[in-house]
This record gives sequence, C-alpha cells and structure tokens, in this order.
Amino acid sequence: MTEAYIYDALRTPRGKGRKDGALHEVTSLRLSALTLNALKERNNLDGHDVEDVIWGNVTQVMEQGGCLARSAVLASDLDQSIPGLAINRFCASGMEAVNLAANQVKGGAGMAYIAGGVEMMGRVAMGSDGAAIAADPSVALETYFVPQGISADIIATQYGHSRDDADALAVASQQRAKKAWDEKRFAKSVITVRDQNGLAILDYDEYMRPQTDMQTLGALSPAFQAMGEVMPGFDAVALLKYPHLEKINHIHHAGNSSGIVDGAAAVLIGNKEFGEKYGLKPRARIRATTKIGTDPTIMLTGPVPATKKILADNGMTIGDIDLFEVNEAFASVVMLFMEAFNVEHEKVNVNGGSIAMGHPLGATGAMIIGTLLDELERQDKEVGLATLCIASGMGAATIIERV
Repeated sequence: MTEAYIYDALRTPRGKGRKDGALHEVTSLRLSALTLNALKERNNLDGHDVEDVIWGNVTQVMEQGGCLARSAVLASDLDQSIPGLAINRFCASGMEAVNLAANQVKGGAGMAYIAGGVEMMGRVAMGSDGAAIAADPSVALETYFVPQGISADIIATQYGHSRDDADALAVASQQRAKKAWDEKRFAKSVITVRDQNGLAILDYDEYMRPQTDMQTLGALSPAFQAMGEVMPGFDAVALLKYPHLEKINHIHHAGNSSGIVDGAAAVLIGNKEFGEKYGLKPRARIRATTKIGTDPTIMLTGPVPATKKILADNGMTIGDIDLFEVNEAFASVVMLFMEAFNVEHEKVNVNGGSIAMGHPLGATGAMIIGTLLDELERQDKEVGLATLCIASGMGAATIIERV
C-alpha cells in the first residue's frame, strides 16, 4: 500500500471563545481560508495541487453550516476544482479529517490532501445544532444520556480520581503551556492571524492562565454538580446505569476542563510522488489510524480502547510509543489514559493541552497531531500517538512516525 506522509502542519492561535476574544470578529469561513492560504503559501503549492480539502467542524449551523469546507476553498487561493468535504465526528473531527485523507492517499485516491478543521465557539455556540441523542427520548432514554461534564465526573468516581488529582494535572498543563510558549516551541506551527489591512489580530494562545495554582483552582465550584444533583438531575440517570457508584463525585470545574476557544488547523498529507513533484520533504508518515465506539453514558473513555485497538491492529505495544498527545477535554480523561497504560506524565502532553490553551472542537484533532510532530522533532524521538475522547461514546487515534 502507498505510504501517506505529513509534509506540513500549522494552526492558528487559539482565541478566547467569547465576545471579547481576539478572534471574535473573524468568521469561521475567513479563519478557514486564512489557514488554507498559509499552508499553500508555505509549501509553494499551486491552487490545484491537492485532491480535496477535508475539513472538520462540529457545530454545523449558521456560518459553519452548508459544507463549510467547500465555502472555505472558494474563499481561499485554492483552485475551484478542489471540491471540499465537511465532516463531523465531534471532538475528533480534525483528527478524522487527517485520518480520512491519509487513508485516501494510501488507497490511491489522489496524491495529496489538505485536512484539518475549524471551530469558532464564540460565534457559533456549542450545541446550537441540536442533537438527537440529547433531545430525542427514543435514543436518550435507551442510552442513559448525560452531558459530557457529568460523564467526566462519572469517570472520576469510577476510577477514584480526586479533586486534587485533577487540579494538579490542570496546573501542570498551564505550566507546560507557558514554558512551551516561552521557549518558542510552537514557532514552527502557529501562524499570525491578521486583519484585512495586514495588522496582527492574534499571535498567541490567549486563553492561557499561567498564574494558575492549586489555591486558585481550589476556590472554584464544581461546574456540573447542580445539573447532576438538582435540575435536571443527571446524577440519577447516571446511577440508574451504574448503581454500584452510589454517588457521583463532582470534581470538574472550569479550571480542570478544556476551554471554549476559537481556532483552526491544517495538515498537508501526500504520497512520496507528491513530495518529489513539488520538492517537498516529508516530516513523518501516518503509520496507523483508528476509531471505535464506546459506552455512550460514561462517554469519554474512548482514548483507552482506541489506543488498545490501534496498537493491536498494527502489532505494536505501548512501549513502542515515544510521546503521547491525549486531548485534555477533562482532567479525568487524561488521568484514566495514563493509569490504563502505566504511562508517565512526562511523555503525555508535554507542552500542555486543552485545559491550558483551549479546545476548538473541530480543529483540536489536527492541532494535536501537529503539536505531536513538532515535539517528536524537538526531542529527536521517532513515534507518537495522538488520541481524543468523543461525545456520544467514541474514541479516535493516530500514530505518526518521523522519516
């Protein structure tokens, strides 16, 4: 089978996903087009050089609706002959875009693709597209639907994660992100977002709170306790599914959960002939991809079975992986992963994660693949694994290997 290589990966800074965020006046379309243009310019591509643009975004309504991928191609400097495909696998949409592109290349369906995603959470509110699993009783009752924050607290309860454990991981994420920015570890990948006059709007991840410590986090109230214990009473739903828990321990809050932000990311993927034709040097090969369905109530455990599956399917063990990117949707997700595989925190999210820098839903999967590649190069390591938990009970993973 043909190999699929990563030739480049870049992302925008992550802006606060609210009205006073630096990117709030930038539309999803414009940020997508800017990201596509940056990738095209950095690699001296002609407008027609890729087969397709596969673009993840989760809340596909309003300005993010109507096949945003196609609109982004037309708004960019790419040729109109490139079609554009918008996809949604919730939080793994950006990763799924990369994985789909890689497997298209491996299967011979084109020489190269641009894959990635966008989410403007300050402009298009999370959940504003509706969801059958939450709103339709025929599936919500059967699956014991609860919101993701309750699911994160179920994980904490099931596996004995304390509030202090979660807060310590959050503090580490903030410290690592600050160090990464201070040492310019993201310089290769982060582009500056500029306005129509060429003036810089944002050139850093503005969500970060590097002053965070255990004391400041300790003052925060649990974010999901009220919806669990009072109205609408999701703890009761959870306990119907998991009666052995007796009581849900609510440990998550705004400081140890991922931030609501705006951002986009893109990855250039192609076969060997593509690189030779355009004088591009591959940085890594996409060694393996996977996705899996899991229990939809506890919901966020997907990185563990996804990792087990991708390793088993490819004859690998956890010891073959040098570095990990595990999306910090909630602290308990990362803690569960490290415990399941006995992986040291020193190998996981070494430059911080979504708790510190935010989680632009449709873009994060592509972002962490790029971050993983940058860090493999910085440390001169070979093999990395990126994985995310996914709403409704799914997991996805990608293994890359430097070349």
